[in-house]
Amino acid sequence: MSNVVAHSLFSEFDVNLFKAGKHYRLYQKFGSHIITVNGIKGTYFAVWAPSAKSVSVIGDFNYWTQGEHNLNVRWDGSGIWEGFIPSAGKGSTYKYKIQSHHNDIVTEKADPYARRCEHPPKTASVVWEDNYHWKDDEWMDKRKQHNAIDAPFSVYEVHLGSWKKKIDENRSLSYLELADELVAYIKKMQFTHVELMPIMEYPYDPSWGYQLTGYFAPTSRFGYPEEFKVLVDTLHQNNIGVILDWVPSHFPEDAHGLGFFDGSHLYEHPDRRKGFHPDWNSLIFNYGRNEVKSFLISNAIFWLEQYHADGLRVDAVASMLFLDYSREEGGWEPNEFGGRENLDAIAFMKELNTEVYASFPDVQTIAEESTSFPMISKPVHLGGLGFGMKWMMGWMHDTLQYVAKEPIYRRHHQNDLTFSMTYAFTENFMLPLSHDEVVHGKGSIMSRMPGDEWQRFANLRLLYSYMFTHPGTNLLFMGAEFGQNNEWNFLGSLDWHLLQYDYHKGVQNLIIDLNILYKNYAALYLRQFDHEGFEWISYDDYENSVISYIRKGNEEEESLIVICNFTPVPRSPYRLGLPHGGVLSEIFNSDDKKYEGSGLTTQKELKIENKNWNGRSKSVEIIVPPLGTLVFTLKTK
Repeated sequence: MSNVVAHSLFSEFDVNLFKAGKHYRLYQKFGSHIITVNGIKGTYFAVWAPSAKSVSVIGDFNYWTQGEHNLNVRWDGSGIWEGFIPSAGKGSTYKYKIQSHHNDIVTEKADPYARRCEHPPKTASVVWEDNYHWKDDEWMDKRKQHNAIDAPFSVYEVHLGSWKKKIDENRSLSYLELADELVAYIKKMQFTHVELMPIMEYPYDPSWGYQLTGYFAPTSRFGYPEEFKVLVDTLHQNNIGVILDWVPSHFPEDAHGLGFFDGSHLYEHPDRRKGFHPDWNSLIFNYGRNEVKSFLISNAIFWLEQYHADGLRVDAVASMLFLDYSREEGGWEPNEFGGRENLDAIAFMKELNTEVYASFPDVQTIAEESTSFPMISKPVHLGGLGFGMKWMMGWMHDTLQYVAKEPIYRRHHQNDLTFSMTYAFTENFMLPLSHDEVVHGKGSIMSRMPGDEWQRFANLRLLYSYMFTHPGTNLLFMGAEFGQNNEWNFLGSLDWHLLQYDYHKGVQNLIIDLNILYKNYAALYLRQFDHEGFEWISYDDYENSVISYIRKGNEEEESLIVICNFTPVPRSPYRLGLPHGGVLSEIFNSDDKKYEGSGLTTQKELKIENKNWNGRSKSVEIIVPPLGTLVFTLKTK
């Protein structure tokens, strides 16, 4: 006799929406929910398992005994199993034991909708609820007033487990400790947003969180779900936005995970050519299955609604877009039109972004996408995929390749530096120097810099200054902001001891000032995705390895003049063509002594001359420091 009370949170309307792939709040129905039925408090369970012959909830409340609490299958053919168990409550651990119609296969699965999971290596789900009272009303109201497309957007990417360790206890910081230390640090550094590498529950530390098993549960490694809410809330109260790394591209084959869930290929595509990822040895969602689409879109909405996230960085979009991604000839099947595009995945992404922006018009979805697939960040109604931004991988690759060269050779490769501007406005681009660039033998960003110690740090300051003045938004992975020497190690901590040395402290001070510069001058953000916000002064001074350009706001008086010298040779005097007469005033110099630069010169005010240069009728002579970036305001008088 099963000790389960027949009960349902589903209406016929809910079920029909789910089957049609149009229910985007499934977490309100599926999973475990603490409710009261006939005056008795207990837990309602619901799981989708259409190939199941029977489904039992096994847990600490029934000594993990199969058959003690059998769920009831709905009559409507939806494949939903549900029931109310009075003996289960908050903190109860459980799994679903599923006997399949397929060869009587038996699986034991964690709840796909669980709000909390056991601390790995344990794998059970935990019945959970919290009544957290948010205190970020001011932030949420302010967020509605601002469009991130024409606002400062400077991101600090963080892996919570290795940002900082409690050395004496050999452990990572908890959510509550991070709410103190991480928040204070990001605020000091003046970043507008933090991006958290995946915090949804994952079993395997070396995956860095990119192999998820608990899509609706913040990892228990750092504390309880409500403690993660405290971290988000504290960030918001300090005017820092939160972007969550989100992984709808693949999931692991762990026995307790989504794979082969009910003895059938329920979440993954049944054809291994579409359902298995050779690079990551993981399974790929079946984007053409309505219920799977509902699961994924509901998950995206969940983090935006329940955890007040300000954006989702969507991982590995390229792997979703193309059927032949990382596959050899014969290892994939063309779509119905003979092409390589995954039409189901494309339709899913359009539906995802349409629903996200309909429900949360003030957030951002950001695609990590490395190909030339068109219109990633254009609206769905115009034929695009509908993302808010796209990572500018081409800029990252070309620029890192360029700055790694000895300065004497850079004159032959200036096109690597300037090529990004030929396509910079085809998408809403974010410039990333992410975790992917400091792993797998690539070394740190700092380690790529050539020359002696002074030149290496000057090169790094130059790279960051160019990045922050280039059109687009910005992202820096943790440690890069103070010139971490070693490649990132997820098992360790950042090398915070380096900040006792002047050169590293100088890089940190530079990033603080670049963030302040970016936030304070509208020319650097108001038209960051608009070709009208950028104009070359000179991109072809190969001999000197110097580039110069104008960043424009809405008014001419808002314009900034930027000049970058990619050699260790000062350019003095260096003549620069300008759009009109007036006064040039220096507002930023990456060679300043406070950044441990040479402090070669400060040019507070320079009178513009009536002399033709760079195809312009006005010009000025300036001193350009070695391996330095200068930024000027240009005012008429």
